[in-house]
Amino acid sequence: MKRIAIIAGEASGDLLAARLILALCERCPELVFEGIAGSEMQAAGCASLFPLEKFSVMGLVEVLPRLPELLAIRKQLLQRWQANPPDLFIGVDAPDLNLPIAKKLHALGIPTVHYVSPSVWAWRAKRVRKMRGNLDLMLTLFPFEVDFYREHGIPAEFVGHPLADEVSFNADKAIAREQLGLPLTKPILAVLPGSRLGEVRRLAPDFFKAALQLQQQYPELRLVTPAATPRLRQELDTIRQDIAPELILTVLNGQSRTLMQAADYILLASGTAVLEGMLAGRLMVAAYRVAPLTAWLIRTFKLLKVRFVTLPNNLAGEELVPELLQEQVTPANLVQAIEKLFNLPAERQQYLLQRFQALHAQLRQNASASAAHAILTHFPTKKS
Repeated sequence: MKRIAIIAGEASGDLLAARLILALCERCPELVFEGIAGSEMQAAGCASLFPLEKFSVMGLVEVLPRLPELLAIRKQLLQRWQANPPDLFIGVDAPDLNLPIAKKLHALGIPTVHYVSPSVWAWRAKRVRKMRGNLDLMLTLFPFEVDFYREHGIPAEFVGHPLADEVSFNADKAIAREQLGLPLTKPILAVLPGSRLGEVRRLAPDFFKAALQLQQQYPELRLVTPAATPRLRQELDTIRQDIAPELILTVLNGQSRTLMQAADYILLASGTAVLEGMLAGRLMVAAYRVAPLTAWLIRTFKLLKVRFVTLPNNLAGEELVPELLQEQVTPANLVQAIEKLFNLPAERQQYLLQRFQALHAQLRQNASASAAHAILTHFPTKKS
């Protein structure tokens, strides 16, 4: 095996793929890579056949105008790799892009790997049927995913989560606060209503109302929120002015991970951020709200197949992070949940942090090196 085709579909996948490329090349310097690559993958030595930015589109409406161009790119890639087959194809995340390509290439006899499992174990489980027989190896970030895939006849290996390699457990709050210019001795509640405009609009009003109540009840409490982009910063300011103009809120330009390390407690939107909060060793309350029609469809057709929504709770098999969903997301409920964190008995707090630390250790597997090892074990290079 010398030539590998690899595709990432967004910035997070670009970083993940770049680290995998470097780990593979460390073991097999003769490997060459080509595909859809961002700046990180190119810096790692991958030849970019098409710019990754063309695929960084979210949502059905946004994708539709670009669909003919995206399908044309996919067709060109398949034609290229059909005429000159690579020794291996690796799709990194972006399942809607990568899994159909894997299916076509597998039918041509090209071995296929997918890195980062889609959440089929939690949502739309029937999608796994489209993977069976089309993937030679699934590399998962969570240990419980392996059993799911093997039960469905898909070879799988747990390689660990890259965030666990990056995030230090219970890092020094003082250092993080100094980096952000936050007070060293005041209690801090980090408020993270999401990184996408839609979720911010659905959650920030209730988050800010709850934050104002908490600020009035606990005058020493400092409230800090990160804005991932200037557009989100503007939206957060507009919502605060409309909903809670009296709220004293420090808004940072990004730096959500450092803020989590600086905080005593976190109120946040359910998603990967909850995993980051767990890895950082901070007590949290997670909330989420989808559009009413989406919620109705999920409940009516029982599309959600797991007991919990957040990853820490699913990993632990118990509620470590309180979850408030849909109509439960009210200022009163949020305040009550946060106050419970303020008043947690020492024994319960110690238990939660011990569980968080154990899960951090479980996920910390040097993911890139583990993924490279799994790939080279399943598809050993041939000496020429």
